Amino acid sequence: MNTFTHVDENGNAVMVDVSDKNITSRTAVACGSISMSKEAFEAVAEKRAKKGDVLGVAQVAGIMGAKRTAELIPLCHILLLTKVSVEFTLVPEACRIDAACTVKCNGQTGVEMEALTGVSTALLTVYDMCKAIDKRMLISDIHLVEKHGGKSGDIYYDPEGSAK
Repeated sequence: MNTFTHVDENGNAVMVDVSDKNITSRTAVACGSISMSKEAFEAVAEKRAKKGDVLGVAQVAGIMGAKRTAELIPLCHILLLTKVSVEFTLVPEACRIDAACTVKCNGQTGVEMEALTGVSTALLTVYDMCKAIDKRMLISDIHLVEKHGGKSGDIYYDPEGSAK
């Protein structure tokens, strides 16, 4: 018995048919981090990176990335997003920037991939804008923090390694 939703009985890739699903309010939050040298961190924090306002540009990039998810991830549905936000938290003692992307829509399928794509794009943009200072930055811990709505209900990330 095939348990994969994106593969038919013949092994062909298919986009899941969600036409019979109810339209519900859906929300997903994903997060991740980028660690960097002290020099790069200070340039970002003090807004003196040569390429400009790193976090401002990365915030817009994350929003744009979430909106373009269906173009990047095969078999994702095109969704009418009602909210996308990207927030950053600076962690000076670790020379790390934490990012979170929240995505909402009223639809027939979830927005987890959009939140994950948004946070990934934001962190990649930070990397791109700082690579002249530090080529050894580390993007890590990208994961779904929570999701709400749909048939599976609410899911919250468990730091022990699973979703609840």
